[in-house]
Amino acid sequence: MNKPLPIGVEFFNEFKKDNYYYVDKTLFIKELIDKKGKVNLFTRPRRFGKTLTLDMLRCFFEEGSDPGLFSGLNIMEAGDEYTSMMGKFPVIFLTLKSAKTGKEELAFSALRNTIAREFDRHSAIIESNELSDEEISDFLKYRDKKLEPDQYTDSLKFLCESIKKATGKNTIVLIDEYDVPLESSFYDGYYGHMVSFIRSLFEGALKTNTALEFAVITGCLRISKESIFTGLNNLKINSILTTNYGEYFGFTDEEVQRILEDYGLSDKYGEVRDWYNGYDFGGKNVYNPWSTIYYVDDHVAKHDAFPKSYWANTSSNSIVRDLIERADSDTRAEIERLIEGGSIEKPIHEDITYGEIYEKQENLWNFMFFTGYLKKISERFDEGDKSTYITMKIPNWETEYIYRQKVINWFDKEIVQKSDRGALFDAMKNGDAQGFEREINKLLAPSISYMDTHENFYHGFMAGILVGSQGYVMKSNRESGDGRSDILMKPVSIFDKAFVIELKAVKREGKSPVTLEKMDLAAEAAIKQIDDLSYADALLEDGYGNIGRYGISFFKKNCRVHYKDGY
Repeated sequence: MNKPLPIGVEFFNEFKKDNYYYVDKTLFIKELIDKKGKVNLFTRPRRFGKTLTLDMLRCFFEEGSDPGLFSGLNIMEAGDEYTSMMGKFPVIFLTLKSAKTGKEELAFSALRNTIAREFDRHSAIIESNELSDEEISDFLKYRDKKLEPDQYTDSLKFLCESIKKATGKNTIVLIDEYDVPLESSFYDGYYGHMVSFIRSLFEGALKTNTALEFAVITGCLRISKESIFTGLNNLKINSILTTNYGEYFGFTDEEVQRILEDYGLSDKYGEVRDWYNGYDFGGKNVYNPWSTIYYVDDHVAKHDAFPKSYWANTSSNSIVRDLIERADSDTRAEIERLIEGGSIEKPIHEDITYGEIYEKQENLWNFMFFTGYLKKISERFDEGDKSTYITMKIPNWETEYIYRQKVINWFDKEIVQKSDRGALFDAMKNGDAQGFEREINKLLAPSISYMDTHENFYHGFMAGILVGSQGYVMKSNRESGDGRSDILMKPVSIFDKAFVIELKAVKREGKSPVTLEKMDLAAEAAIKQIDDLSYADALLEDGYGNIGRYGISFFKKNCRVHYKDGY
């Protein structure tokens, strides 16, 4: 397979022009025509092919487009009733991504620029002799940005009407990432102004526009009809819960197997499935297309490359951060359950606004679900409160990684860096096992112990809290003696006491309880391991003669600390 992979490619015509590998999603066009929706809203997580899908629609329907772009693709076999619509309509295409900016003035200026470019694309209509002098003057004001941004609220309706008057044809309107400016404005403090602008823009273009053929809008979240889509009785909503169109945003299992086979990576199928599969859109199981393509590209270059969380580097993870930072003890327990592979059940409300995110915790869970951080396992309708409840879990290892990293960052910044660890450091330096144990347990209590049966979680935890001990340098997992010690604490002066710290995670066996005796035995075993494997040799070689040994055992949010002096 010599075709280049479409890394970051969002425009449909580039696939044919530059011979990129393309997963055929053109039957989306057929389904859209068959269902005859006047205004269609599609909500999917970020990086699931929404922009490419809209550009495919533009390339298919727009006057003057190249029919050769669809040669050999599925839509060409769908029948004349579909192919006869190729290249027959004027199209307005807007992407609102450019309004993702931290400043109000820049955001509205970006929206004006985006709309003005569409006027420029359709400038030929002013030569038609069908528009009045006043209409041409207004057209030029929009095109040449002679108006203030707030004066653009009627611009799309005016453009549609002008196109119809000049050509006699209704216009297809495509709006990509409509909620990006809403999200950005919410976090940057001008949400009310942006909601008012978008509402007015949409009302004019989509509500009573007799020059509209149909419209397709994409976004990550469905924003309340009362907030944005006021009075749009012709709006057809297609969320991840809707039965239709499930397979068109994301890759199906069959498509992923074909991609892997085409690039000689069939042996990587299990890894790709574990990392990037697991999304349920309209009852269809799909993979994250962005991450799958990046994975294949990396592994074509190096077959045994490690998998990565590609989505973590491209998507806004502020919702995960906010969920964790605002979590009470019950919510932390639910996050732990999710990261450990369990599930939670929550009521689902699609009609919420950004302004309602923080009114109650369940709204944050809703946002997590609709933005792709959780997937549906099952659903039920409660006759009592007339609500739909969804059982959900983390979709795959890639998304789990995002949770883990956010938990680590939250714990480090909110717990460790803001805590007074003076008593902890003093206890460690003085060989005070009870005091050291007490201070460690204080820091364990508010943590999210998502890896409470794995020593690497506790290793990271201890390394984090011991950083910054005045007069000491911490060495983690340093090669020493006959094995690898967990932590070495080296004082600046070789005449002060150094420490070797070994950690053990205690696991529950069957239904047997974890007792203090079992934890004490594990802590003693840790010290014995220090001695048996000569972990202190590295300190001796560096000239330290006064060495203490700590054995620490952990179970969930509890620890036991044992100490032995001398070596």
